Amino acid sequence: MPFETRILRRWLAFAVVVLGVAIAGVYVHIRRQTQDVLHEVPGKMELDIQQTAEGFRVSKSDHGRTLFTITASKAVQFKQGGAELHDVNILLYGRDSSRYDHIYGNDFELDARTGDVTAKGEVLIDLEANPKGLVNPDQSIPTELKNPIHLLTRDLVFNQRTGDAFTRARVEFEMPQAKGSARGAYYAAKDNVLTLDARVQLVLSGASPATVTAARAVFTKNPHQIVLDRPQLTQRAEQVQSEKAALFLRDNNTVERILATGDVQLETVGSSPAHLRAEQADLLIGDKSLLESAVLTGKVELHAEGPRPFLATAGRVTLDFSGRNQLRRAHAAENVKLIERPPTSTAAQREAQTVAVSALAMDFFVAGGRHLERALTNGAAEITILPAPSSPQRTVITAGEFEAKFDASGRLSTVHGAPGARIVSTTPGQPDRVSTSQALQAAFTPHGEFDSVLQQGNVAYSDGELQAWAERARYTPADQMLVLTGSPRITDQGMTTTARILRMNRATGDAFAEGDVKSTYSDLREQPNGALLASASPIHVTASRMTAGRTPSVAIYTGDARLWQNDNVVEAPTIRFDHDRRSVVADGNGQPVSTVLVQVDKQGNATPVSITATRLTYTDDEHRAHFEGDVLARGADVNMTAKMIDAFLLPRNQLSRKQALSGPGQLDHIVAEGDVVVQSPTRRATGEKLVYTASADKFVLTGGPPSIFDAEHGKITGVSLTFYNRDDRVLVEGRETSPAVTQTRVAR
Repeated sequence: MPFETRILRRWLAFAVVVLGVAIAGVYVHIRRQTQDVLHEVPGKMELDIQQTAEGFRVSKSDHGRTLFTITASKAVQFKQGGAELHDVNILLYGRDSSRYDHIYGNDFELDARTGDVTAKGEVLIDLEANPKGLVNPDQSIPTELKNPIHLLTRDLVFNQRTGDAFTRARVEFEMPQAKGSARGAYYAAKDNVLTLDARVQLVLSGASPATVTAARAVFTKNPHQIVLDRPQLTQRAEQVQSEKAALFLRDNNTVERILATGDVQLETVGSSPAHLRAEQADLLIGDKSLLESAVLTGKVELHAEGPRPFLATAGRVTLDFSGRNQLRRAHAAENVKLIERPPTSTAAQREAQTVAVSALAMDFFVAGGRHLERALTNGAAEITILPAPSSPQRTVITAGEFEAKFDASGRLSTVHGAPGARIVSTTPGQPDRVSTSQALQAAFTPHGEFDSVLQQGNVAYSDGELQAWAERARYTPADQMLVLTGSPRITDQGMTTTARILRMNRATGDAFAEGDVKSTYSDLREQPNGALLASASPIHVTASRMTAGRTPSVAIYTGDARLWQNDNVVEAPTIRFDHDRRSVVADGNGQPVSTVLVQVDKQGNATPVSITATRLTYTDDEHRAHFEGDVLARGADVNMTAKMIDAFLLPRNQLSRKQALSGPGQLDHIVAEGDVVVQSPTRRATGEKLVYTASADKFVLTGGPPSIFDAEHGKITGVSLTFYNRDDRVLVEGRETSPAVTQTRVAR
């Protein structure tokens, strides 16, 4: 605000001297030169007049420099000690000739008793700078005058003894940047302070017109400033107010800096109203009267309303401007927090999340002075995603630095964090879910909702007992799905799984694996009453795909699935494995399911038994393998087919130490039903049910009726047929109603 208080104070000070010198000088001069005339014509003048003078000039110099000159067309001195000056012009040059100030009015009156000089009517003041007067002082009109200040008032009272001046009248002033007015003014010569008492008003012109009002204004010379009490600035849809504001002026009377203190507030209205508050605001104004920067300090708060309201707080905020007062960059420091609140509509609030960002410092970059383009944190920062009313989950994201980008409407669109990215999700009653990586990229929907987060570089995820690692991880809150790629690995309750892609549903605990799946179940306890999977050795499974549930601990493997522990192997298109029960359900889906068991003879020699079927069901505590659908069992010299086979295995506590440690599941007996066929190199037996005892290598056939055929004895049929594979013995049982029949071939 280019108001030159220094000039006004100098004028007031010089006015005392000028008026006193003028009155005394004129009186002495006239008395000396017109004494004879006064004696000669006393009756021609009015009785109260002592002296008059027509046209005079008074000047004062100091060290060769003229301080001021006074000219008047007429001076009248009264017997009572007073005097009148008419058509007065006062020029003040300053002690360094840097000024060319002009004070003029029609009528002034001097009271000799009080020393008051009072203007009768209007007083005009022109304050102008004369920079060249510093190097070439003279009293001529300057060749270059810049930024004159024009003032208009009336009834000004100036005391020549104290140097103080005051008026209770209206004061109007005009300068290059503004026009203003006030009610009443007081000038204290001792302190060089000019005070505008009340109703101060400034109308600012230029690129951004505005109106400033204040309860009082104080002009000081050193520092060269104007201090406003309770100022209020109104500009278009904005209003700024504070308890005090100091306007620091340049030598050419333009505003260089504005310092507002005490409850600084800014209000904007419109579709997105906002409220800014701080304890202090320091604004720097450029030579072209454009705002260059602003520094807000002390509990800075910004409340913004609209479709996506937010609250920003900091201890200090620095604003940089460019162009026509357009905000270019904002630097916030000292415990910075940015909270983006849910929309105001009731329906949206139920599902919306609140996003809060905190950091030691943040930089905000504005595009075209209109909308927020991106934000950058300095130092460690934290993003908190507060739960919506419909969800109890709270998420905290931290990193060494965050860069946020905003869309054209100023809504948060993406956030990039690195290094040391960390995500912690908290749900009451559940263990925290923690995910770390080198970097992360979070994306938000156009409505400000948390859409997804992508983590990259040494990703590690923890959810209670569940642990996961990968090069990349992508999480989408909408379905709570976490997708791991880049050599992913997951461990949970003693199970470790690797694949090309791993997916986990954080809501249900389900896990999905795709491509080259391999699972290893470790930390197993030996099951003395178990058989096929009772060892403490790891259980391995490979497949093309896997689906695993958290409770119960069940995994389904599909696509060339293969499960094994030591020498026990199950292969099938689909294998369902229950980790807790150590049970297996293998389904062929039209293709064969196979497993390998062993039988041991009396000498302890073990021979493998391979069994294929369309479906296998096995539970370890029952130590029974149930096969159904085109079952085929292959031994060393015997094959067996049936619709269904139950293979019972010996419990581990009945095996030798060597067999228990490394051997496959050992057969105890087999029960086969439905179209049973037993084929050996020399005989073929059929029936509806077969019971095979491995220790005796004994077959018992019933139903059908059973029959045995071999090349040596021919065909034998009975109610029950028992034969031994080791010594070719056959026992035939029959009934009276169904005697045994033997058909023997006769060689010809």
